[in-house]
Amino acid sequence: MNTVRSASTAIILAFSLLPMAALADGGIYVGASIGSANLDDDFDGLAINTDSTSFRILGGWRFNENFSIEAGYHDFGDFEQQIDIGGSLVTVGLSADGYTLGVAGALPVTDRISLIGRLGMFFWDGAAEINNVSQATPEDSNLYFSGGASYALTERFSIVGDWSRYDLDDTQSNVISAGFRYQFGK
Repeated sequence: MNTVRSASTAIILAFSLLPMAALADGGIYVGASIGSANLDDDFDGLAINTDSTSFRILGGWRFNENFSIEAGYHDFGDFEQQIDIGGSLVTVGLSADGYTLGVAGALPVTDRISLIGRLGMFFWDGAAEINNVSQATPEDSNLYFSGGASYALTERFSIVGDWSRYDLDDTQSNVISAGFRYQFGK
């Protein structure tokens, strides 16, 4: 859990150093999304291909119309699958969650529609179980990136849809999600 603790400290420090002027000029925003995370990999001979419900919360500071710095929390949910091992069905469970710190970009297409992208580090920890018996508790920090679009319903409130790829050591999880973003100020 040292990686997650270090990431938490870095995120708190980064946001505490933001100038108070950011609040006055409306640079601060918050958002949340819910989606479907997919895991398709081979773990020591156990082929896992399953989905789970994931969610993300985030906050950011927009430097200008095109660039932001963001921090957040992402929970992948619980991946579970029944696997036949030597004629016996066992339940394999995997989970991961953690903190993100990165940059975001927006490219306005119209007054209301923007293409968006994110890139940063994911500071995570996870758990692997077979029949509810812990097998491993990995933790690490790895790259994440995403792309999508946003639609401004009002000056401050947008709906967002995106696809994200999270590297988790030697495996990847793809997440498709929909959510919102609320911009303070203008």
